[in-house]
Amino acid sequence: MQALVVDDSAVYRKLVGDHLRSWGFGVTLAVSGSDAWQILQQPDSPKLVLLDWVLPDLDGIELCGRIRQAGASAPYVYVILLTSNEGRQNMLNAMQAGADDYLAKPFDEHELKARLLVGKRILDLQDELVSARESMRHAATHDSLTGLLNRGEILNMLERELERGRREHKPLGVILADIDHFKRVNDTLGHLFGDEALREIGRRLRAQLRPYDGVGRYGGEEFLLVLPNCDLPGALLRANDLRGLVASTPISFSGDELLITMSMGVTVSACEGKNEIEGLLAQADAGLYAAKEKGRNRIEHLLPVSKKVHRARKS
Repeated sequence: MQALVVDDSAVYRKLVGDHLRSWGFGVTLAVSGSDAWQILQQPDSPKLVLLDWVLPDLDGIELCGRIRQAGASAPYVYVILLTSNEGRQNMLNAMQAGADDYLAKPFDEHELKARLLVGKRILDLQDELVSARESMRHAATHDSLTGLLNRGEILNMLERELERGRREHKPLGVILADIDHFKRVNDTLGHLFGDEALREIGRRLRAQLRPYDGVGRYGGEEFLLVLPNCDLPGALLRANDLRGLVASTPISFSGDELLITMSMGVTVSACEGKNEIEGLLAQADAGLYAAKEKGRNRIEHLLPVSKKVHRARKS
């Protein structure tokens, strides 16, 4: 773990730095509070800080305040304040300013090491909590098999992009794609092959899209793609490129190999009205159904449908 030592005394910088290196810490040195603040603004800056109270231009108390004001916008920084100012009131002032610990100079090296180990343990726990939180967030928004956005999240993105399109008066392309004869794939080559097919097709779709496009597993073997600022000619071209990419190379798994194709329904919103998600999805679904009816491995765009149609679609 990297530690930042902030002290205007060359003697203490060397003393503390040597101790930390001997205990396995990396060391960054700063002479003043302003230098330390600049270091802490850099990416991957130290999260463990040993900070002298009395410093040129920006003292330890002020620097603690700045670190805490950064709040949730920055990783947590554990601060140990080192000072020759003894007394309970000084300790209370340090804690109120945002210090996590307080150690009076001259300090005992074993006590310093104990305080550092406590700080490291807390920071390690903090990292574990952040990692767990991110894992939970990812699990709540992504499909566990393909790693793509799940149905709820891709529909949320569709809603957000429609609202953005209305504000900016820009079109939004929507593609509903379905793997052809997927039941036959599972029945003949097994569900493990089918799972790999879903993963590989998801990778191919994602690789072909722009960074701000969205693709999610809409359900079963269906995928929903959201293409901001994409008009109808652009959406049709993009869909055909994606269809061709999926069909260009067979999918291989555990010694088996199969060329798999997709059918796609394409629609575009002018982003002028409200509450149009259901209509867009129905129109894309109608295009997908037409692509299946016309032989599969193709894209279709139909005029808007006037009402929701309940029907069984071919695989």
